[in-house]
Amino acid sequence: MRNASGNGFDSSDSFAVSGAAEGAARLHDIPPSITPSHGDDSHLLSRIASPADVKALAPDELAELCREIRATLLAYGHQHGGHIGSNLGMVEATVALHRVFDSPRDRIVFDVSHQSYVHKMLTGRAGVYMDPNRFGEVTGFTNPDESEHDQFVLGHTGTSISLACGLAKTRDMEGPGSGIGNVVAVIGDGSLSSGVAFEGLNNAAEQGGNLIIVFNDNEMSIAGDFGGMYGPLARLRASGGTAQPNLFNAFGLDYRYVEAGNDVSALVAAFEEVRDIDHPVVVHIHTLKGAGYDGEETHADRQTASASPVSFDSPTGVHPTDNVNHSEPWHSDHCNLSDHEPHEGQCEASHWQNPDAAIGKPDDPRKHYGKMAMAALEPRFAAEPGLVVISPATPGSNGITHEFRERAGAHYVDTGITESHAVAYAAGIARAGGTPVVATTASFFQRAYDQFFQEMSLNRSRVTVLDFLGGLSGSDNTHSGAYDVTMFSNIPGATMLVPTSARDYLADLAWATAPAGSADAPAGPVVIRVPGEAILTAERDATLLPVTGGQIADRPQSTSLPVFVSSASGGISAATVRGTVSVTAQRAGVRHMLDWRVNQTGSHVAIIGLGNAYPLAEQTAAALSADYGITATVIDPRQCTSLDSDVLESLRDGHQQVITLEDGQLEGGWGEKVTAYYANHHVSDGSRNPHVLNFGAAKEFTDRVPLGELNERYGLTVEQVTEAITRCF
Repeated sequence: MRNASGNGFDSSDSFAVSGAAEGAARLHDIPPSITPSHGDDSHLLSRIASPADVKALAPDELAELCREIRATLLAYGHQHGGHIGSNLGMVEATVALHRVFDSPRDRIVFDVSHQSYVHKMLTGRAGVYMDPNRFGEVTGFTNPDESEHDQFVLGHTGTSISLACGLAKTRDMEGPGSGIGNVVAVIGDGSLSSGVAFEGLNNAAEQGGNLIIVFNDNEMSIAGDFGGMYGPLARLRASGGTAQPNLFNAFGLDYRYVEAGNDVSALVAAFEEVRDIDHPVVVHIHTLKGAGYDGEETHADRQTASASPVSFDSPTGVHPTDNVNHSEPWHSDHCNLSDHEPHEGQCEASHWQNPDAAIGKPDDPRKHYGKMAMAALEPRFAAEPGLVVISPATPGSNGITHEFRERAGAHYVDTGITESHAVAYAAGIARAGGTPVVATTASFFQRAYDQFFQEMSLNRSRVTVLDFLGGLSGSDNTHSGAYDVTMFSNIPGATMLVPTSARDYLADLAWATAPAGSADAPAGPVVIRVPGEAILTAERDATLLPVTGGQIADRPQSTSLPVFVSSASGGISAATVRGTVSVTAQRAGVRHMLDWRVNQTGSHVAIIGLGNAYPLAEQTAAALSADYGITATVIDPRQCTSLDSDVLESLRDGHQQVITLEDGQLEGGWGEKVTAYYANHHVSDGSRNPHVLNFGAAKEFTDRVPLGELNERYGLTVEQVTEAITRCF
């Protein structure tokens, strides 16, 4: 549930299309490959401008509408990509919701909301999914800036019931004047593993009043479903909703079961039964994730973004599948996320579909470095029984493949969508003497902030955290990792490492996971920011590192620094460097891991590039040399937990400017600490107080803005940094 691409959404655009005429006019501009190829020429979907149009259809037209929506989703997935599998499973349920309920007076809250594409089609935005020129106009999640039918911006799990409780509470307190009718929360079985969902269920039962919880059970999370509640849920499905224990009844909630979750007529009847109900009720619907994938014409070797017309020989476009109820340990087939053609049922690849244009391209940084980390850890399992990899539900997207999980056995644990639990669980493993590695995406770790402080850091737990997708990216606004350094680097007792190469990344991982009692092992938690696109691209093309060519000295091992500098240039003197060495040699244990690395010594300007911004540091230094004859000092700080005062002090001699580069939020981030250091350690000799310039991201949410555009916006380009440096001379 994690990525989107395209241009940012302009809230001035209007999606409240009035009438079917405009929708029909747009259809003429849709390429044949996108236009649903079945049915008559009327194309029901093109006539849907609002939920009122769904209500106006004849009952026997609903199935045809579902067919057209499914065909549109399949074609859209080939050309644009997205969360297609979850939406295919929710086609009939979403049509039924808008057939029965009166949005936006009736409030529908989609959990995660990655399954809201069909909802968007039925609320005035269908043309966006049929016209490739307009694909970038909508986000991958609900967004009130797009439509009054979208209640919240949501991209994380488990909160829909809590939000619905809040809406219902205000309605009940204010009475008819609130303008709120039925309140409906739509949540999946994977999302239900999130602890906040149980908090919402608990509150809903106590609060009472009209609240309808549509529980979409497709027997899948992102990977498999994990947890003790899934056995009872399976027995509920097998018994037609009559088995006990029933966890919803246990909370004191009313309960209904609909086996035919992809039968629009059955769903309409079920929703009509609970509409305007006077107490909370759970409507448990059994759906098929990716319903319709097996009915399309697929080509595994397709290399272009064109999609073949879709045709179905079933009334709904949903075909029976035997790809359910897998007995393998990870409850899904061998289709790793984004690595194979998505299909119906228990298939991880159906969670996020890459567009056909991405087929055959190399792994992205998350998969590349994730696979690298797992390959480094796996050989240690036999000798280290306490070494455990923990993924809160997002293994495939971070390179933790299905094959690795099966080989790892008990050394791998999927806790479900439970970031808070995963970190606390890891702290428990560490307390018992084990070696836990928790791996997930930066924006999801925000959900475990309290556990990072209390269970992990306050208790000095030896937990290793692999922080994926940290820093700037073209992600949607719910999945930005631009705030990870600000978050992790300011937690007392935690060490955050920011490697700039695969070699350093693996060295950091080996150090962080060194068995307790090992020489130089860390005394507390270590967060490793997994390298991003800029680092991986530079590793694949060494010309992007013009200063070092990617060939850097080995890390100091607490005895010597492999740096000797002539003082003739006015740069860091040999005496100064040797002085730093002598101090370093006296540092106990792990301190050498926190020393900054000087990769080029020079004068006038020192450029310190943190993590993904490090290649920019080398490129800027090369531009200063070529265009202005300035040999800049280039530094890789390797971590953002503390400042290397030895290096900062040594820069006073011969450097008028110190430049910090970071691909994360500048305010409250890392670079400002360098500025503060010189401000707080001002010396009387004004020539020895370098001027500091900080470059980084503004404190803002960004939505699907391409990385190159973000770098331009924040001044993180060679031209902009160079211009700022030379302007100050």
